Amino acid sequence: MQRQLRVESDYDQLPDNVPISAHIADAEEHKGFSRHFLFVIQVKLKGGSRHLIFRRYREFHNLQLSLMDTFPDGQRQLLPTLPGKIIVGNKQEIAEKRIPELNLYMKRLLCLPSWIVLHEYIRMFFYQTKYDSEQVPRSLRRLRPATRKVITKPKLVVTDRSQGPRAEALYDFSGDNVLDLCFVTGDLIFLLRRVNADWLEGSVRDETGIFPRSFVKMVKDLPYGSADGDHTVNYLRCVYHSPEGVTIRDIAVNERLSVKPTYKDLSSLVCAEFGHQDLAVNYRDAEGDLVRMTDDMDVELMVEEAQGHSLGQDYFPWQLHVTSHTDLSLYNTQP
Repeated sequence: MQRQLRVESDYDQLPDNVPISAHIADAEEHKGFSRHFLFVIQVKLKGGSRHLIFRRYREFHNLQLSLMDTFPDGQRQLLPTLPGKIIVGNKQEIAEKRIPELNLYMKRLLCLPSWIVLHEYIRMFFYQTKYDSEQVPRSLRRLRPATRKVITKPKLVVTDRSQGPRAEALYDFSGDNVLDLCFVTGDLIFLLRRVNADWLEGSVRDETGIFPRSFVKMVKDLPYGSADGDHTVNYLRCVYHSPEGVTIRDIAVNERLSVKPTYKDLSSLVCAEFGHQDLAVNYRDAEGDLVRMTDDMDVELMVEEAQGHSLGQDYFPWQLHVTSHTDLSLYNTQP
């Protein structure tokens, strides 16, 4: 569940159709009277359902201006900062650069108190319009599973295969990866397992591969349980800095590589692993300096810093540096 700044009792009173999280799945070029890029955004509602919306940066900008005009000065300070306009440059490069910034903007926006999230400007921005529902998404590449290898588990024996888990294709899908399953609108896809919350593995015409869940309509869903792919073991590299020297440990974690943990979970994990309760959790920034984490926002920044890095096929791309709470000698305190 999206981490909320609002209190739990307040959150529980929200209707199920209120957006609680949003993530940009892709940036697609639109060639009409003007050339611009649309951000394909997957929105998750409190009730658990998901849908796709298509928004330009201009619509983000208009939303921000409307909210700034609506709320008085004291309340306006709660609003997140929207990344500014870029006039000159390659449009595709600009769109790609904006994706992590806009993801952070939407996250902060949907973490605001309920009386702000319920405002009509925010509700309409994340609402799936008729135009949105008629659009055909392409690759949704930023929702692609982080795993580099898909291992198909033994298929369940079904007496009548047509009665097993299956889905109907809503759009054509021509994958750009050898692991993808290609199909056309109307195909009946027999489901094998969930890869993660956004991708499934299935077969059609004796071909097997993975595909985005948003491209299909469920006829009979997969059962929930161990076959959902939630028991993958990956490794978290921890570097422990102590007066005796540096110790490196790879902790086996029963989580997918795409998971973003909370600060509390990381802190509890390293304290249990190294047998101390007064440990601080850190990461190295782009300049190579240690940055001490104190909350979930710091974890988000660490994950963003690690984009494009790799420690190995079964390793999280970010690694933790563990120090004592009272040891400040490893930090760069120079201005």
